[in-house]
Amino acid sequence: MAVQKINIEQFLQLSAECTILDVRSPGEYVHAHIPGALSLPLFTDDERKVVGTAYKQQSRETAIKIGLDYFGVKMSGMVEQVENILTQQKNKASASQKTVLVHCWRGGMRSAGVAWLLDLYGFKVYTLSGGYKVYRQWVRLQFEKKYNFNIIGGYTGTGKTLLLHELKRIGNAVIDLEALACHKGSAFGALGENSPPSQEMFENLLAVELSLINEQKNTQDLAASTKSTVIYIEDESQRIGLINIPSPLWVNMRKSKVTFIDIPFEERLNYLTTAYGKFENEKLVNAIMRIQKRLGGLETKLAISFLLENNHKECFRILLKYYDKYYDKGLHNRESLTDLLTTISFETIDVSTIAKSVMDTTTP
Repeated sequence: MAVQKINIEQFLQLSAECTILDVRSPGEYVHAHIPGALSLPLFTDDERKVVGTAYKQQSRETAIKIGLDYFGVKMSGMVEQVENILTQQKNKASASQKTVLVHCWRGGMRSAGVAWLLDLYGFKVYTLSGGYKVYRQWVRLQFEKKYNFNIIGGYTGTGKTLLLHELKRIGNAVIDLEALACHKGSAFGALGENSPPSQEMFENLLAVELSLINEQKNTQDLAASTKSTVIYIEDESQRIGLINIPSPLWVNMRKSKVTFIDIPFEERLNYLTTAYGKFENEKLVNAIMRIQKRLGGLETKLAISFLLENNHKECFRILLKYYDKYYDKGLHNRESLTDLLTTISFETIDVSTIAKSVMDTTTP
């Protein structure tokens, strides 16, 4: 067997069946990686720094010799690690064939060294030409494409995330930006969420979601072909917590049709009181303090006072009025909103009923 270099399209196609091994350093992997890839670092973070310094300050040959010293003592362990990985990847068709995909940053010496070792041992190995850098180029290209989004709008407390889940459950194409960002978008958005990904990792995850939807559309994998023409996505600010929606995709979203879900204020207030009232008062106070300048001194003082009295409903009443104004401004900051906006009204947050109405409104 011989190691084969393949382009990004071939690499991604094979990744559905083959295990991806990322041989960059642990720090590079933790910062961001190809979704689904497993870490098999050739060098530790410190070793990578030493080799890189030698390459820049001395010579390529010196860096290679230092790298070989690090690599030599790890060879047997790396082979065993890959064997264990493939044993555990029973759902991968390639596991029984001992096939792996290997990449580093630029498709250079690190992936070449590990690929040589695994090939020598008897694995079938493919390496990504251009490495992770090429993958990042592919990611950015996904955001340049045009998508037929339908934006799910509505004031805070409308249950838009629940609606997206229901739309997905019944077979529609859905992108949940807040789930990918691990943040619900407001000052309270981090409560109950996992640590957010890096900006780069968010983009990687988002690009995969968009690509999978395109594949489903092209192969008619969704329940009905008409559903594949619309991608439901929540109306968001460009910034979700610490994450930014890539600008080309954001522009696409702002020019897309909006289905505004109109739910009465008191119904939304009850929903928010139930959803956020379970969190500790200290965390809620900290969240309120993050918006105190925009909320205003008096309203901030009143909201916190109600909270400390465990009167969550009156606290959230103040906050909901603020967020309604804030959302209204963002909603109307669109060109040709009249042509884009459709409003459908409901008395309660019944996601099954709302989902059916949204589909009737947005599909041909």
